[in-house]
Amino acid sequence: MEAREREFQIFAKPVGALCNLRCGYCYYIGKQSIHGDARPLLMSDDILEKYIVQHIEATTDDVIFFSWHGGEQLMAGIDFFRKAVSLQEKYKPAGKEIINGIQTNATLIDWDWAYFLAQEKFLVGISIDGPGDLHNQYRKAADGNSSLHQVLKGYDILQRSGIKPEILCVVSSFNVKFPLVVYDFFRELGAENITFLPLVEKRPRSASGVSKATVPATEFGSFLMAVFDEWLEKDIGKIKIQIIEEAARTAFGQKHTLCIFRENCGGVPVVELNGDFYSCDHYVEKEHLVGNISDGTIAEFLDSDRQKEFGMLKSLTLPRYCLECDVRSMCNGECPRNRFIKTPDGEPGLNYLCEGYKAFFHHCKPFVDAIGGIWNEQVR
Repeated sequence: MEAREREFQIFAKPVGALCNLRCGYCYYIGKQSIHGDARPLLMSDDILEKYIVQHIEATTDDVIFFSWHGGEQLMAGIDFFRKAVSLQEKYKPAGKEIINGIQTNATLIDWDWAYFLAQEKFLVGISIDGPGDLHNQYRKAADGNSSLHQVLKGYDILQRSGIKPEILCVVSSFNVKFPLVVYDFFRELGAENITFLPLVEKRPRSASGVSKATVPATEFGSFLMAVFDEWLEKDIGKIKIQIIEEAARTAFGQKHTLCIFRENCGGVPVVELNGDFYSCDHYVEKEHLVGNISDGTIAEFLDSDRQKEFGMLKSLTLPRYCLECDVRSMCNGECPRNRFIKTPDGEPGLNYLCEGYKAFFHHCKPFVDAIGGIWNEQVR
């Protein structure tokens, strides 16, 4: 029987939702309640080993990628990750490569952490929303104090240690008004990879249906267009911006790497600290609990009808307005969690961000078509 190929990226959460910050827009901090009064909030050695073994066994590519998320997973401590790396080496099949990625708020980074992450060649992503109050507005410490100073200290230590972190920026109704201030700040930090994440918080009882912090769709589109124009003029070939990279993939007939733009989802599940396997990071709730790695395997959960059905619903529930859209291949309806408004003709299921995405993708399409044309000429 031919082995089944799998494309997946698991968000492993060694400390669950535990975090030393209290970001105003965090959607995960409330997930601490799923573990009740369990202590300590740390993945056990037994679950860690099961997870690493099963993750390796489920991977069909030559590169095995581990993605550590939180909460703030540095709260697990360096010894936890030393143990994880040791187990990875122990169970790594011959001829395979293992890569670790970790997403952090950087406030706990010191020279010990930086040395370890550099030595083990971790890919590091850091959350920064811009300079000054553009960051501090929502990203505060548990005591209510601002966090940017500590974040930048950690960022600097990583850079001095030879690590070039990716910057992940949440775009809210606050910083969306300053696209070039935000982008210039990241450029001054020496960023080479930037991801912009739109903040969408559904609030059915509010007049607009979303929270005050939610980025307006049209303003998000304008933000992306301003950054794109600046990038195209000054930074093409020097800085990678994920949404531009994703749009460009359509010129080469390549699949999207970002799950929100793929035709179907289900390839980015979560393994919580107790071994629970959930369908998606945004759906860590009882109805989307697929199983526990102590009772089944990651491969079984990924291949299960339940997980497949979860992923297929993305394309099966697209409204006609999306199916007929000329930039559908760039978006594919984006994340299902944001599809809660109606189309112009009243059909439900349109993405809240549609207007902004549509404007941006039309704006960058001439560039995408041009590079696609050049590429096609070269391969003939």
